[in-house]
Amino acid sequence: MQGKITAQKEAGATFLAANKSREGVTALPEGIQYEVLKEGKGNRPALRDKVKAHYKGALLDGKEFDNSFKRGQPFSAPLTALIKGWQIALPLMSEGSHWRLWIPSDLAYGDRGAGNDIPGGATLVFEVELIEIVK
Repeated sequence: MQGKITAQKEAGATFLAANKSREGVTALPEGIQYEVLKEGKGNRPALRDKVKAHYKGALLDGKEFDNSFKRGQPFSAPLTALIKGWQIALPLMSEGSHWRLWIPSDLAYGDRGAGNDIPGGATLVFEVELIEIVK
């Protein structure tokens, strides 16, 4: 099991090292990378806020594990209830923004993974559209 986790982490590190030099990709000090697909004009959420957003989540190989766009049903949640990577990235987004995020495993689900679809150690790719800060 540990071998698979290590392999996932190594694949993620290799990908992120190459990805950060792509045009339009910004790397944050924590290791998250993002690309702005559309810049919004609204407010930015604070960590204490609840947000309403659409998202698509996938592994680096493109295997999708969740997609609220396809369901036509955005989710609402307090930022503090989301994975650490989202707690770092979403406060940088304005309402109406649509970003692609690459989140290393230590800021996502770590060595434990999540369910049957997200292996331990996996770097995750999200497309996030921040619809609004829920008052």
